[in-house]
Amino acid sequence: MTLITSKKTTYAIQPPLRTYLQQYDRETTLPVTYQDLTRMSGAYPLADRQGRDTMWETVFYEPQALRELSDGLAQVYAILKTDGDLSFMEHLLADRVDYCRFGNSNPFRVRIVNQLNDNYDYFYVKKADASRVYGLELEHLLSPNSLNYLVSGETLIEEHIVGIPGDDFIRDRLKGPHLNQVRIAKEFVKFNERCFARLLGDMRAYNYVIDVTPDFEDEQYRVRAIDFDQQSYEGKKTMYLPQYFKDNRAVVMLCSQLLKDETIRQYQAEERTLMARRARSERYRLKDLIDCMRRDTISPPEKVELLKAQLGLHHQTEQFNRCRSMGDVVRLNLKLMLARPRPE
Repeated sequence: MTLITSKKTTYAIQPPLRTYLQQYDRETTLPVTYQDLTRMSGAYPLADRQGRDTMWETVFYEPQALRELSDGLAQVYAILKTDGDLSFMEHLLADRVDYCRFGNSNPFRVRIVNQLNDNYDYFYVKKADASRVYGLELEHLLSPNSLNYLVSGETLIEEHIVGIPGDDFIRDRLKGPHLNQVRIAKEFVKFNERCFARLLGDMRAYNYVIDVTPDFEDEQYRVRAIDFDQQSYEGKKTMYLPQYFKDNRAVVMLCSQLLKDETIRQYQAEERTLMARRARSERYRLKDLIDCMRRDTISPPEKVELLKAQLGLHHQTEQFNRCRSMGDVVRLNLKLMLARPRPE
């Protein structure tokens, strides 16, 4: 069982990473910052449809501040979704702002409503942490999921990732009569492999969602990370393997019951092959990102040394001894895991 015993350190975005964000159109100027949203007048707990505590609070503001924030947040949504085309803004209203005190990032969640049809969408306003930005970029480049986010100074804006929260899925749907258990087991194996290859940690059940897509005969599933705070931060290898977290145990048991060892190895190889293809197609952008990571400090030295030792044992190599930073460790782990297997 894997445990996190202390809160993660927040790392500021350094000039090389800032330059990368500008180069690839992730940096912009926004009318509302994270700090602006912290000036709330009060809050009350937000419950889900079953009356359970969601760990979120709906916050409220003074009338004048609310009017200014609502206009600004609608502009932020337009910048995120339509690259700043404000012609649709008059139909948009930021009708609710939620705040989460739980976890590292203390995010705000903004609900935007289209007043023409009452359809709504969400986006998140967070503190811009370098670890989270590296995690978002690696997810965008190496996973099957494109991510839409923006950085403005010390503020990070993230698009809402659609799906059923992992803990809700495990509790309410994992043993449902219509669930294709083999497919969900397969997707968890592939998700586990993606996390370990790019060293994304802390994938407890509430840090990922299950995206369910109806197919012509059945359902397809995809496991998607939604929290990137623990990108290559911890020193223990097991932190980067979702299979070792207690609240994922039910899915792990499902995998062991339904999948043979050779099938698991096949799915792992498939996922590594797909990641390698994405890495080759984005080789220049990925190199620019990894170069920033190698020069950056995103984990305490003792955690870097511990991870070097554990990954060296895992891969049976001494190459990790030459790594000087966590970025070096990520680069080498990707190189070893995504290398084309030699024919036997």
